[in-house]
Amino acid sequence: MNTKRIIPCLDIKNGKTVKGIKFENIQDIGDPVEIGSYYAQMGADELVFLDISATNEKRKTLSELVPRLAKHINVPFAIGGGISSVEDAEYIFSCGASKVSINTAAVQNPQLIKDIAEKFGSNRLVLALDTKLADGEWVVLTHGGQKTTEVNAVEWAKEAVALGAGEILLTSMDHDGTKDGFAIDITKAIAEAVNVPVIASGGAGNMEHFAEVLTEGKADAALAASVFHYREIEIPTLKTFLQEKGIPVRK
Repeated sequence: MNTKRIIPCLDIKNGKTVKGIKFENIQDIGDPVEIGSYYAQMGADELVFLDISATNEKRKTLSELVPRLAKHINVPFAIGGGISSVEDAEYIFSCGASKVSINTAAVQNPQLIKDIAEKFGSNRLVLALDTKLADGEWVVLTHGGQKTTEVNAVEWAKEAVALGAGEILLTSMDHDGTKDGFAIDITKAIAEAVNVPVIASGGAGNMEHFAEVLTEGKADAALAASVFHYREIEIPTLKTFLQEKGIPVRK
């Protein structure tokens, strides 16, 4: 079994870390650099920062934030939210990010995946795939989970990987923030359908949920926010738990 990763996620709005449930009821958590630095010190393997602000100040916010992250955080980190062109990706990389994450722009223009991958490498491109169950089918969501498409989630994952996506960040909208557990079935389906790492996101509530998605769900990494932000689960404790379950993790 490959070494599994634990990845805290920080949603960013106007330069602050925030958290909601199913992308609603947003609350301010604190400074992303301080929080990210703490997670890195505690053993996070990577970090994901998602800018959820739909404002004209986005570029200004990120130009100030990303260099600070790069200076103070010693683990790889990805930036997502509003990246819609090769130039956007180049800008984020120039500020110091390890990876970029794209969602809506990729659905609207799949060629963007190929263009970014060819210029910067697939290993630096994460496809963020937000999904929910609609009429018995897992479909893709865009615009921060607000718009439902008719695109099948598994088929989209396969297409995106064929175009050059090096990783899939899979979030179940039905599970996001609920702490009821990850969506095991769709995570497993996509993990079995693609030959790149799948990061499971949405629904972590206890340490057993992480173990389930990393084994039954066949995820390569598990991402969470609330349980880390509110110190309900500490990363060193989680990693010890997973090791005792026979799940290989970096200490």
